[in-house]
Amino acid sequence: MPYEARDLNLTDPTKGYLHFVLYTEARLGVATSSLNAELDIEAQQTVTPHFQEWLSRLVPCEPNAMHCTLVTPMDIPTLFLPCATQDKGNPSAAEAGCTCRKTFYDPQFGLPVVAEHFKHTGTGGTDQWSYQTYAPLELRPDDSFSRFHTGRGLFWARTEKGDLSILPQRRALGYNLGYNGGGPHALAAYLTQVATTDGQNTTAGAQYEDAHPAILAWTQSSAADRGTNELSLSDLEAMMASWPQDR
Repeated sequence: MPYEARDLNLTDPTKGYLHFVLYTEARLGVATSSLNAELDIEAQQTVTPHFQEWLSRLVPCEPNAMHCTLVTPMDIPTLFLPCATQDKGNPSAAEAGCTCRKTFYDPQFGLPVVAEHFKHTGTGGTDQWSYQTYAPLELRPDDSFSRFHTGRGLFWARTEKGDLSILPQRRALGYNLGYNGGGPHALAAYLTQVATTDGQNTTAGAQYEDAHPAILAWTQSSAADRGTNELSLSDLEAMMASWPQDR
């Protein structure tokens, strides 16, 4: 589906969810994003400093239709139930512990976030949260890309103003590191785009073939996925400039 970045972007939370393109199949009970990539963030991914920084700015809110697109139809009622720590008599307070959900929004983009609680009451039992949300299609119009962060399979952009954002991503173009495949190609193509435009073009959906070979070599390398990695805009530009032209 062709689109112009400024036509389809979630950038103004004061006006709600702007031009969010919904994909639905009523017969199958499917309702989800058509353009924005859906992100499932597992509990073990939430320990990084970047995730905690993003989490700290989320604003609690009442569930709405956008949150419902992030869970299965049978789980929608759980969006409206309190945590078992608040009400042990509610349906989410199973004998094993708690399986509730809480809803938030990201004030930078207006994007919905669903937090899923899993708690086991046994001695030393699990007590953890995982998260579902959508990636933005680009950074806010008045900002630009400054730095790339990655850690535990999550990908972030630091803006020129210092704000942290989930790296813009199109649906079906997932990012990854450390092998020769679609994920590293998609990530390299996006980083190439921001590097060749001095951080100005932050629209998700760069084509695989546009990936610069130097950046692609980095995203495909095993070194790229060790711990937490950071690349500034100047690092990306230098990476491309140092690549042998005759290689």
